[in-house]
Amino acid sequence: MMKALTWHGTHDVRVDTVDDPEIINPRDAIIKVTSTAICGSDLHLYDGVIPAIRPGDILGHEFMGEVVETGKDSTLTKGQRVVVPFTISCGGCFHCKMQQYSCCDNSNPAEKQDMSATLYGHPMSALFGYSHLTGGYSGGQAEYVRVPFSDVGPIVVPDHLDDDRVLFLSDILPTGWMGAENADIQPDDTVAVWGCGPVGLFAIQSALVMGASKVIAIDHYPNRLALARQLGAEVIDFRGTDVREALMEMSGGIGVDAVIDAVGMEAHGFAPDNVIDIAKQKIGMGADRAAALKQAILAVRPGGRVSIPGVYGGMTDKFPLGAMMEKALQVRGGQTHVQRYTKDLLEKIEDGTLDTTFLISHRLPLEDAARGYKCFREEQDSWTKVVLKPGMELGQTK
Repeated sequence: MMKALTWHGTHDVRVDTVDDPEIINPRDAIIKVTSTAICGSDLHLYDGVIPAIRPGDILGHEFMGEVVETGKDSTLTKGQRVVVPFTISCGGCFHCKMQQYSCCDNSNPAEKQDMSATLYGHPMSALFGYSHLTGGYSGGQAEYVRVPFSDVGPIVVPDHLDDDRVLFLSDILPTGWMGAENADIQPDDTVAVWGCGPVGLFAIQSALVMGASKVIAIDHYPNRLALARQLGAEVIDFRGTDVREALMEMSGGIGVDAVIDAVGMEAHGFAPDNVIDIAKQKIGMGADRAAALKQAILAVRPGGRVSIPGVYGGMTDKFPLGAMMEKALQVRGGQTHVQRYTKDLLEKIEDGTLDTTFLISHRLPLEDAARGYKCFREEQDSWTKVVLKPGMELGQTK
Protein backbone atom coordinates (compact mmCIF):
# COMPACT_ATOMS: atom_id res chain seq x y z
CA MET A 1 0.00 0.00 0.00
CA MET A 2 1.12 3.58 -0.64
CA LYS A 3 0.15 7.18 0.07
CA ALA A 4 -1.45 9.22 -2.73
CA LEU A 5 -3.37 12.47 -3.09
CA THR A 6 -6.94 11.77 -4.19
CA TRP A 7 -9.84 13.94 -5.35
CA HIS A 8 -13.12 13.76 -3.41
CA GLY A 9 -14.97 16.84 -4.62
CA THR A 10 -14.62 20.55 -5.20
CA HIS A 11 -11.90 21.88 -2.86
CA ASP A 12 -11.66 18.45 -1.23
CA VAL A 13 -8.42 16.56 -1.83
CA ARG A 14 -6.98 14.07 0.66
CA VAL A 15 -3.88 11.95 1.12
CA ASP A 16 -5.23 8.39 1.26
CA THR A 17 -3.71 4.93 1.52
CA VAL A 18 -4.28 3.13 -1.78
CA ASP A 19 -3.05 0.03 -3.60
CA ASP A 20 0.43 0.06 -5.09
CA PRO A 21 0.50 0.28 -8.90
CA GLU A 22 1.39 -2.85 -10.85
CA ILE A 23 2.81 -3.64 -14.26
CA ILE A 24 -0.16 -4.21 -16.61
CA ASN A 25 1.38 -4.02 -20.08
CA PRO A 26 4.86 -5.05 -21.30
CA ARG A 27 5.84 -1.42 -22.02
CA ASP A 28 4.97 -0.23 -18.50
CA ALA A 29 7.36 0.90 -15.79
CA ILE A 30 6.82 1.66 -12.11
CA ILE A 31 8.39 4.86 -10.82
CA LYS A 32 9.14 5.65 -7.18
CA VAL A 33 8.29 9.34 -7.06
CA THR A 34 10.97 11.63 -5.63
CA SER A 35 9.40 14.98 -6.58
CA THR A 36 5.98 16.01 -7.84
CA ALA A 37 4.43 19.45 -8.27
CA ILE A 38 1.05 21.12 -8.07
CA CYS A 39 0.25 22.67 -11.44
CA GLY A 40 -2.06 25.56 -12.21
CA SER A 41 -4.19 23.20 -14.29
CA ASP A 42 -4.59 20.99 -11.20
CA LEU A 43 -6.53 23.90 -9.73
CA HIS A 44 -9.14 23.48 -12.48
CA LEU A 45 -9.79 20.01 -11.01
CA TYR A 46 -9.69 21.41 -7.48
CA ASP A 47 -12.25 24.06 -8.45
CA GLY A 48 -14.51 21.48 -10.08
CA VAL A 49 -14.56 23.02 -13.57
CA ILE A 50 -13.20 19.97 -15.42
CA PRO A 51 -15.78 17.23 -16.08
CA ALA A 52 -15.45 13.46 -15.64
CA ILE A 53 -13.27 13.31 -12.54
CA ARG A 54 -14.32 10.80 -9.91
CA PRO A 55 -13.89 10.52 -6.14
CA GLY A 56 -10.74 8.57 -5.36
CA ASP A 57 -8.88 9.56 -8.55
CA ILE A 58 -5.16 10.14 -7.93
CA LEU A 59 -4.06 13.60 -9.05
CA GLY A 60 -0.79 14.98 -10.37
CA HIS A 61 0.87 15.17 -13.76
CA GLU A 62 4.23 16.81 -12.98
CA PHE A 63 6.49 14.19 -11.46
CA MET A 64 9.81 12.40 -11.62
CA GLY A 65 11.56 9.63 -9.75
CA GLU A 66 13.48 6.38 -9.79
CA VAL A 67 12.63 3.37 -11.93
CA VAL A 68 11.91 0.43 -9.61
CA GLU A 69 10.19 -2.06 -11.95
CA THR A 70 9.84 -2.51 -15.70
CA GLY A 71 7.80 -4.53 -18.13
CA LYS A 72 9.67 -6.75 -20.57
CA ASP A 73 9.39 -4.24 -23.44
CA SER A 74 10.35 -1.12 -21.49
CA THR A 75 13.63 0.52 -22.49
CA LEU A 76 14.21 1.79 -18.96
CA THR A 77 16.32 0.04 -16.35
CA LYS A 78 15.96 -0.12 -12.59
CA GLY A 79 17.72 2.67 -10.75
CA GLN A 80 17.50 5.27 -13.53
CA ARG A 81 16.26 8.77 -12.64
CA VAL A 82 13.59 9.88 -15.06
CA VAL A 83 11.26 12.82 -15.64
CA VAL A 84 7.88 11.74 -16.98
CA PRO A 85 5.95 13.90 -19.51
CA PHE A 86 2.38 14.63 -18.50
CA THR A 87 1.23 13.51 -21.95
CA ILE A 88 0.90 9.75 -22.45
CA SER A 89 1.91 8.83 -25.99
CA CYS A 90 2.35 5.53 -27.80
CA GLY A 91 5.10 6.65 -30.17
CA GLY A 92 3.75 4.73 -33.16
CA CYS A 93 0.47 6.30 -34.28
CA PHE A 94 0.06 8.90 -37.05
CA HIS A 95 0.28 11.83 -34.62
CA CYS A 96 3.21 10.51 -32.60
CA LYS A 97 5.18 9.95 -35.82
CA MET A 98 4.48 13.63 -36.62
CA GLN A 99 5.80 14.52 -33.12
CA GLN A 100 2.29 15.63 -32.18
CA TYR A 101 2.52 13.62 -28.99
CA SER A 102 -0.38 15.26 -27.17
CA CYS A 103 -2.68 14.10 -29.99
CA CYS A 104 -1.80 10.39 -29.64
CA ASP A 105 -4.54 8.12 -30.99
CA ASN A 106 -3.78 5.10 -28.80
CA SER A 107 -3.15 6.24 -25.23
CA ASN A 108 -6.74 7.03 -24.23
CA PRO A 109 -8.56 3.70 -23.69
CA ALA A 110 -11.23 3.02 -26.31
CA GLU A 111 -14.01 2.80 -23.73
CA LYS A 112 -13.28 6.38 -22.61
CA GLN A 113 -12.89 8.03 -26.00
CA ASP A 114 -16.57 8.76 -26.69
CA MET A 115 -16.81 11.43 -23.97
CA SER A 116 -14.16 13.69 -25.47
CA ALA A 117 -15.06 12.84 -29.07
CA THR A 118 -18.54 14.20 -28.43
CA LEU A 119 -17.13 17.43 -27.00
CA TYR A 120 -14.26 18.05 -29.40
CA GLY A 121 -14.96 16.08 -32.57
CA HIS A 122 -12.06 13.70 -31.93
CA PRO A 123 -11.00 11.75 -28.83
CA MET A 124 -8.45 13.38 -26.55
CA SER A 125 -5.09 11.84 -25.89
CA ALA A 126 -4.33 10.55 -22.40
CA LEU A 127 -2.80 12.57 -19.57
CA PHE A 128 -1.64 11.57 -16.12
CA GLY A 129 -3.76 12.42 -13.09
CA TYR A 130 -6.49 14.32 -14.85
CA SER A 131 -10.03 13.69 -16.06
CA HIS A 132 -11.51 10.46 -17.39
CA LEU A 133 -11.86 12.46 -20.61
CA THR A 134 -8.09 11.96 -20.78
CA GLY A 135 -8.05 8.29 -19.84
CA GLY A 136 -8.44 8.35 -16.07
CA TYR A 137 -4.81 7.35 -15.47
CA SER A 138 -3.55 7.61 -11.91
CA GLY A 139 -1.31 10.61 -11.38
CA GLY A 140 2.05 11.25 -9.82
CA GLN A 141 1.14 12.98 -6.54
CA ALA A 142 1.81 9.64 -4.95
CA GLU A 143 4.65 7.49 -3.69
CA TYR A 144 4.59 5.30 -6.81
CA VAL A 145 3.04 5.54 -10.27
CA ARG A 146 2.60 3.25 -13.27
CA VAL A 147 3.96 4.78 -16.47
CA PRO A 148 2.48 3.34 -19.69
CA PHE A 149 4.55 3.46 -22.90
CA SER A 150 7.67 3.95 -20.78
CA ASP A 151 9.82 3.41 -23.88
CA VAL A 152 8.44 6.66 -25.36
CA GLY A 153 7.78 9.17 -22.61
CA PRO A 154 10.31 9.39 -19.76
CA ILE A 155 13.64 11.12 -20.23
CA VAL A 156 16.63 9.87 -18.24
CA VAL A 157 18.33 12.71 -16.35
CA PRO A 158 21.93 12.81 -15.11
CA ASP A 159 22.68 12.51 -11.42
CA HIS A 160 24.49 15.87 -11.24
CA LEU A 161 21.21 17.72 -11.90
CA ASP A 162 19.04 17.71 -8.78
CA ASP A 163 15.27 17.23 -8.93
CA ASP A 164 14.44 20.94 -8.71
CA ARG A 165 16.38 21.69 -11.90
CA VAL A 166 14.74 19.03 -14.07
CA LEU A 167 11.28 18.35 -12.58
CA PHE A 168 9.53 20.93 -14.74
CA LEU A 169 10.55 19.13 -17.93
CA SER A 170 7.40 17.14 -17.13
CA ASP A 171 5.07 19.98 -18.16
CA ILE A 172 5.42 23.67 -17.43
CA LEU A 173 8.85 24.27 -19.00
CA PRO A 174 8.02 22.66 -22.37
CA THR A 175 4.54 24.20 -22.16
CA GLY A 176 6.02 27.68 -21.77
CA TRP A 177 8.55 26.95 -24.51
CA MET A 178 5.89 25.67 -26.94
CA GLY A 179 3.74 28.68 -26.05
CA ALA A 180 6.56 30.96 -27.16
CA GLU A 181 7.32 28.80 -30.21
CA ASN A 182 3.66 28.95 -31.28
CA ALA A 183 3.93 32.74 -31.19
CA ASP A 184 6.49 32.43 -34.01
CA ILE A 185 8.75 34.99 -32.37
CA GLN A 186 10.98 36.98 -34.72
CA PRO A 187 14.01 39.14 -33.87
CA ASP A 188 12.95 42.53 -32.52
CA ASP A 189 9.38 41.36 -31.78
CA THR A 190 7.40 42.85 -28.93
CA VAL A 191 5.53 40.06 -27.16
CA ALA A 192 2.82 40.33 -24.49
CA VAL A 193 2.20 37.48 -22.04
CA TRP A 194 -1.01 37.30 -20.02
CA GLY A 195 -0.44 35.51 -16.71
CA CYS A 196 2.73 35.31 -14.61
CA GLY A 197 2.07 31.90 -13.17
CA PRO A 198 4.65 29.16 -13.81
CA VAL A 199 3.72 28.63 -17.48
CA GLY A 200 3.62 32.36 -18.14
CA LEU A 201 7.01 32.88 -16.48
CA PHE A 202 8.56 30.12 -18.56
CA ALA A 203 6.91 31.57 -21.69
CA ILE A 204 8.51 34.94 -20.86
CA GLN A 205 11.92 33.34 -20.37
CA SER A 206 11.53 31.31 -23.57
CA ALA A 207 10.44 34.33 -25.64
CA LEU A 208 13.54 36.23 -24.56
CA VAL A 209 15.79 33.26 -25.37
CA MET A 210 14.12 33.07 -28.80
CA GLY A 211 15.10 36.66 -29.54
CA ALA A 212 12.16 38.89 -28.61
CA SER A 213 13.40 42.44 -28.07
CA LYS A 214 10.68 43.26 -25.56
CA VAL A 215 8.40 41.05 -23.48
CA ILE A 216 5.53 42.60 -21.53
CA ALA A 217 4.04 40.62 -18.65
CA ILE A 218 0.44 41.20 -17.54
CA ASP A 219 -0.86 40.13 -14.12
CA HIS A 220 -1.99 41.67 -10.82
CA TYR A 221 0.02 39.76 -8.24
CA PRO A 222 3.01 41.90 -7.13
CA ASN A 223 5.38 39.02 -6.42
CA ARG A 224 4.65 37.31 -9.73
CA LEU A 225 5.15 40.59 -11.59
CA ALA A 226 8.45 40.97 -9.72
CA LEU A 227 9.54 37.52 -10.94
CA ALA A 228 8.66 38.53 -14.50
CA ARG A 229 10.66 41.73 -14.13
CA GLN A 230 13.56 39.67 -12.75
CA LEU A 231 13.55 37.67 -16.00
CA GLY A 232 13.80 40.86 -18.05
CA ALA A 233 10.16 41.62 -18.83
CA GLU A 234 8.38 44.94 -18.57
CA VAL A 235 5.20 44.60 -16.52
CA ILE A 236 1.58 45.79 -16.43
CA ASP A 237 -0.70 45.44 -13.40
CA PHE A 238 -4.08 45.07 -15.09
CA ARG A 239 -5.99 46.22 -11.99
CA GLY A 240 -4.60 49.70 -12.23
CA THR A 241 -4.01 50.09 -15.96
CA ASP A 242 -5.94 50.02 -19.21
CA VAL A 243 -4.02 47.12 -20.71
CA ARG A 244 -4.78 47.77 -24.37
CA GLU A 245 -3.84 51.45 -24.12
CA ALA A 246 -0.62 50.59 -22.29
CA LEU A 247 0.34 47.98 -24.88
CA MET A 248 -0.27 50.42 -27.72
CA GLU A 249 1.98 52.97 -26.06
CA MET A 250 4.68 50.38 -25.28
CA SER A 251 4.66 49.15 -28.89
CA GLY A 252 4.97 52.54 -30.55
CA GLY A 253 1.28 52.77 -31.41
CA ILE A 254 1.32 49.68 -33.64
CA GLY A 255 0.24 46.96 -31.24
CA VAL A 256 2.30 44.03 -30.03
CA ASP A 257 3.55 41.51 -32.60
CA ALA A 258 2.54 38.42 -30.67
CA VAL A 259 0.44 37.56 -27.62
CA ILE A 260 0.55 34.54 -25.33
CA ASP A 261 -2.45 33.58 -23.16
CA ALA A 262 -0.96 31.67 -20.23
CA VAL A 263 -4.10 32.17 -18.10
CA GLY A 264 -6.75 29.89 -19.57
CA MET A 265 -10.28 29.18 -18.48
CA GLU A 266 -10.32 30.79 -15.03
CA ALA A 267 -9.32 34.32 -15.96
CA HIS A 268 -9.82 37.20 -13.53
CA GLY A 269 -11.15 40.63 -14.43
CA PHE A 270 -14.11 42.91 -14.01
CA ALA A 271 -15.39 43.23 -17.59
CA PRO A 272 -19.13 42.50 -17.66
CA ASP A 273 -18.80 39.43 -19.89
CA ASN A 274 -16.19 37.92 -17.56
CA VAL A 275 -18.41 38.46 -14.51
CA ILE A 276 -21.21 36.64 -16.37
CA ASP A 277 -18.81 33.81 -17.33
CA ILE A 278 -17.77 33.45 -13.68
CA ALA A 279 -21.41 33.07 -12.68
CA LYS A 280 -22.05 30.50 -15.40
CA GLN A 281 -18.95 28.52 -14.40
CA LYS A 282 -20.01 28.51 -10.75
CA ILE A 283 -23.43 27.03 -11.51
CA GLY A 284 -22.13 24.48 -13.99
CA MET A 285 -23.22 26.05 -17.27
CA GLY A 286 -19.78 25.33 -18.69
CA ALA A 287 -18.65 28.75 -19.90
CA ASP A 288 -14.85 29.08 -19.89
CA ARG A 289 -13.72 32.44 -18.52
CA ALA A 290 -11.69 33.65 -21.49
CA ALA A 291 -11.17 37.31 -20.52
CA ALA A 292 -7.39 37.14 -21.04
CA LEU A 293 -7.70 35.57 -24.48
CA LYS A 294 -10.35 38.06 -25.59
CA GLN A 295 -8.17 40.95 -24.43
CA ALA A 296 -5.12 39.48 -26.16
CA ILE A 297 -6.91 39.18 -29.50
CA LEU A 298 -7.98 42.81 -29.34
CA ALA A 299 -4.50 43.98 -28.30
CA VAL A 300 -2.32 42.21 -30.88
CA ARG A 301 -1.50 44.14 -34.04
CA PRO A 302 -3.13 43.27 -37.38
CA GLY A 303 -1.24 40.36 -38.92
CA GLY A 304 0.00 39.30 -35.48
CA ARG A 305 0.17 35.92 -33.78
CA VAL A 306 -1.87 34.50 -30.90
CA SER A 307 -0.55 31.58 -28.84
CA ILE A 308 -2.74 29.78 -26.30
CA PRO A 309 -0.89 27.53 -23.84
CA GLY A 310 -3.53 28.28 -21.17
CA VAL A 311 -6.00 25.44 -20.60
CA TYR A 312 -9.57 25.64 -21.91
CA GLY A 313 -12.08 22.85 -21.51
CA GLY A 314 -15.36 23.87 -23.09
CA MET A 315 -17.16 26.79 -24.71
CA THR A 316 -16.86 30.52 -24.21
CA ASP A 317 -19.29 33.36 -24.82
CA LYS A 318 -18.79 36.56 -26.83
CA PHE A 319 -15.56 35.44 -28.48
CA PRO A 320 -14.13 38.18 -30.78
CA LEU A 321 -14.14 36.00 -33.89
CA GLY A 322 -14.62 39.03 -36.12
CA ALA A 323 -11.45 40.67 -34.74
CA MET A 324 -9.51 37.46 -35.31
CA MET A 325 -10.62 37.32 -38.96
CA GLU A 326 -10.54 41.02 -39.84
CA LYS A 327 -7.09 41.48 -38.29
CA ALA A 328 -5.71 38.45 -40.20
CA LEU A 329 -4.43 36.83 -37.00
CA GLN A 330 -2.69 33.48 -36.76
CA VAL A 331 -3.87 31.44 -33.77
CA ARG A 332 -2.17 28.34 -32.36
CA GLY A 333 -2.76 26.39 -29.18
CA GLY A 334 -2.98 22.90 -27.78
CA GLN A 335 -1.71 20.58 -25.11
CA THR A 336 2.08 20.40 -25.19
CA HIS A 337 3.94 17.85 -27.30
CA VAL A 338 6.30 17.36 -24.36
CA GLN A 339 8.43 14.57 -25.80
CA ARG A 340 9.34 16.79 -28.77
CA TYR A 341 11.13 19.26 -26.50
CA THR A 342 12.61 17.44 -23.50
CA LYS A 343 16.06 16.60 -24.92
CA ASP A 344 16.74 20.12 -26.17
CA LEU A 345 15.41 21.74 -23.01
CA LEU A 346 17.51 19.43 -20.83
CA GLU A 347 20.58 20.68 -22.69
CA LYS A 348 19.50 24.29 -22.11
CA ILE A 349 19.14 23.56 -18.39
CA GLU A 350 22.59 21.98 -18.26
CA ASP A 351 24.33 24.84 -20.06
CA GLY A 352 22.56 27.51 -17.99
CA THR A 353 20.46 29.00 -20.79
CA LEU A 354 17.27 28.33 -18.81
CA ASP A 355 16.75 28.77 -15.07
CA THR A 356 14.11 26.40 -13.75
CA THR A 357 14.29 26.89 -9.99
CA PHE A 358 13.58 30.61 -9.49
CA LEU A 359 9.80 30.16 -9.24
CA ILE A 360 9.72 27.43 -6.56
CA SER A 361 8.25 29.02 -3.44
CA HIS A 362 7.39 26.01 -1.28
CA ARG A 363 8.50 22.40 -0.81
CA LEU A 364 6.13 20.27 1.24
CA PRO A 365 5.81 16.63 2.27
CA LEU A 366 3.30 14.68 0.17
CA GLU A 367 1.22 14.27 3.33
CA ASP A 368 0.76 18.06 3.39
CA ALA A 369 -0.54 18.21 -0.18
CA ALA A 370 -4.08 19.28 0.75
CA ARG A 371 -2.70 22.40 2.43
CA GLY A 372 -0.49 22.97 -0.60
CA TYR A 373 -3.53 23.01 -2.89
CA LYS A 374 -5.46 25.36 -0.62
CA CYS A 375 -2.62 27.84 -0.31
CA PHE A 376 -1.63 27.62 -3.99
CA ARG A 377 -5.18 28.58 -4.87
CA GLU A 378 -5.84 31.20 -2.17
CA GLU A 379 -2.39 32.80 -1.80
CA GLN A 380 -1.23 32.88 -5.40
CA ASP A 381 1.03 35.89 -4.97
CA SER A 382 3.35 34.17 -2.49
CA TRP A 383 2.71 30.52 -3.41
CA THR A 384 4.10 30.61 -6.94
CA LYS A 385 5.04 26.92 -7.25
CA VAL A 386 4.66 24.02 -4.83
CA VAL A 387 6.85 20.93 -5.01
CA LEU A 388 5.70 17.88 -3.04
CA LYS A 389 8.30 15.43 -1.72
CA PRO A 390 7.24 11.89 -0.80
CA GLY A 391 9.30 10.81 2.18
CA MET A 392 9.83 14.32 3.54
CA GLU A 393 8.80 14.49 7.18
CA LEU A 394 5.62 16.39 8.00
CA GLY A 395 6.55 19.84 9.24
CA GLN A 396 9.54 20.21 6.95
CA THR A 397 9.36 22.87 4.23
CA LYS A 398 12.73 22.46 2.54
